[in-house]
Amino acid sequence: MPAIVLVGAQWGDEGKGKATDLIGSSVDYVVKFNGGNNAGHTVVIDGETYALHLLPSGILTPGVTPVIGNGVVIDLAVLFAELDGLDARGVDTSKLVVSANAHLIPSYNRTLDKVTERFLGKRRIGTTGRGIGPTYADKMARVGLRVQDLFDEKILRQKVEGALDQKNQLLVKVYNRRAVTVDEVVDELMSYADRLRPMVTDTSLLLADALDEGRVVIMEAGQATLLDVDHGTYPFVTSSNATAGGACTGSGVPPTRIDSVIAVLKAYTTRVGEGPFPTELFGDEGDRLRKAGGEFGTTTGRPRRCGWFDAVIGRYATRINGTTDLVLTKLDVLTGYDPVPVCVAYEVDGVRHDEMPMTQTEFHHAVPIFEYFEGWDDDITGARSMGDLPSAARRYVEAVQDLCGAPVSAVGVGPGREEIVAVRDLVR
Repeated sequence: MPAIVLVGAQWGDEGKGKATDLIGSSVDYVVKFNGGNNAGHTVVIDGETYALHLLPSGILTPGVTPVIGNGVVIDLAVLFAELDGLDARGVDTSKLVVSANAHLIPSYNRTLDKVTERFLGKRRIGTTGRGIGPTYADKMARVGLRVQDLFDEKILRQKVEGALDQKNQLLVKVYNRRAVTVDEVVDELMSYADRLRPMVTDTSLLLADALDEGRVVIMEAGQATLLDVDHGTYPFVTSSNATAGGACTGSGVPPTRIDSVIAVLKAYTTRVGEGPFPTELFGDEGDRLRKAGGEFGTTTGRPRRCGWFDAVIGRYATRINGTTDLVLTKLDVLTGYDPVPVCVAYEVDGVRHDEMPMTQTEFHHAVPIFEYFEGWDDDITGARSMGDLPSAARRYVEAVQDLCGAPVSAVGVGPGREEIVAVRDLVR
């Protein structure tokens, strides 16, 4: 049975949680393989809105085993607050499993994230200040703390001591903050050990066994393709691999077991934080699209930057991820726009680029080249097949498919769980 990768094909917030929920009844395991609580999924079920930050969105689907993979960085306070919130709403969270190799976000990295952004001023990246980047940096520098370290306090204390030898120099001498003590870090982390222990397992082995038994495993990315640390708009990116390749390293599932890659796109484009955004709308135009789409961050509440659909980055995401299926969300938000612009290429210093420019400098200076599509005024939230959509809306979906180079297999026509046009089965 298949292992399926689900990624965002823009700058995040495309509706990956809804896509996961759409195929949840066919899936046995949902794996979060990268990121931390710096991104969120919003899922609407029976009129109730669930905002997930660290947990895999499959936790909302009965019978699904949600997995936090080794590629994730975990803030334990956030994890348990999120679990408690779902428990209070009657959601069964007892099946959650956590990789022993996932890294922990200690308090000193949250502090460093915030003070570093302030120190950078105009050169800031636009992070969420939740310690994600510093924790991934520790991982690569081999001074990080892992989940399994909670179960050996001596090892944990040694690792914290080693990390603070350097961190406190930065905090005190560069940022004029107080030094962090080893005891306060260890005590905080150890306070979660007993509750966490029953959830922890070798998730790579668990998933291998599940696939051998014919189970369906979906691996969902946090953030999105254009925020991938290698393939995104660096340096305005996240600190992990949010593309399909990251699903393998972040879960322990090998590439030979992946059957399909589903990429999720909004019918327009948004991004949060700093960095270039060729199709961005400003002023009243941007506010109109932001209000219509409810474009405020699930995790931070920050207003998202909004712009027209960008087929250049759509093609790029299709290529980078090996996309087999596109899920187009929020088509209903474009109702009432006529015409509807779509960016089909860029102009950079008088030269047309049909593909992503090679350098950050070129991308920063990219001017969108638009084609214009007929709009529609009909309410499409009740559509459940392509035939239910107005002809102009169908042509828009077909244009996205043709411009991005992969088939559109589902179209979101509203925020609700059932407000979806299913074109073809996403689990084959």
